[in-house]
Amino acid sequence: MTHTQYTGRYAPSPTGPLHFGSLVAAVASYLDARTNQGRWLLRMEDLDKPREMPGAADDILRTLEAYGFEWDGEVLFQSQRGEIYQATLDQLIAENKVYRCNCSRREVADIAHAGIEGPVYPGLCRNGLSRERETIAWRFKTDVEHLLFNDRIQGQIDHAMRRDIGDFILKRADGQFAYQLAVVVDDAEQQINHVVRGADLLNSTSRQILLQYSLHLHSPVYAHIPIVTNAEGEKLSKQTHAQALQPGNASRMLTQALAFLGLNPPTELAQYTLKEIWHWAGEHWQLVKVPCQNQLNSGQQDGKID
Repeated sequence: MTHTQYTGRYAPSPTGPLHFGSLVAAVASYLDARTNQGRWLLRMEDLDKPREMPGAADDILRTLEAYGFEWDGEVLFQSQRGEIYQATLDQLIAENKVYRCNCSRREVADIAHAGIEGPVYPGLCRNGLSRERETIAWRFKTDVEHLLFNDRIQGQIDHAMRRDIGDFILKRADGQFAYQLAVVVDDAEQQINHVVRGADLLNSTSRQILLQYSLHLHSPVYAHIPIVTNAEGEKLSKQTHAQALQPGNASRMLTQALAFLGLNPPTELAQYTLKEIWHWAGEHWQLVKVPCQNQLNSGQQDGKID
């Protein structure tokens, strides 16, 4: 590294226990930071309280410790940062970069065209509220046609912002701040300059870069690793009944994560101690070895993942 120290982060959501897909993302982020003599921060993205599982945040921390992860500084909890997010939204309001919207999801779905992540809002409220309704959301004005960025794994990404993404929400009608706003604010405050995460968030990156530009913030360098899927091609998640990581399987699962990331570890590595596995991983980590496919089936690694 040159003048600025590498600072990365891992940011799980406490909607359930960590699973193999979570582990792969954490391992890639951790190794890329440590092999660049960088800092690795931990953030709990607990904004969506209705989806949060009681005790999941503590369980995530215990699991990471059991697998040998060591993070720098205190854990940041998004649920404690509402005033900071509001101050950023107020700045965007003052600069006329956002607008109020009271359209319902059904109204949007009825008239919107399909984008890369669902219906694209057609801008009904850009020039004033279109309905008499008390619930108000705040949308960002997406006024650029295209946004290009280079991903360290996926290569050059070109998103047609107005056509495929449109004006996106920064604060929902229920008062909850959107992920896109919170992550930009947190990355800036924590001085994150490298983000290694799953390719399921690749489509969010252009929105975050656009927000960073509008807020006069530097954008991190991004790398999106393949999504881990099950035998049916579904992303491993709580919704697809992904198995929770168990401390007793740490050496085997960690070795499988290294294999998924393209490092080709020897079979006997799974019999080593965690300290020995991490040492081997640090000596062999190369981001260029990570497959560039957006999705990879977890079943390719030593059979069933459990």
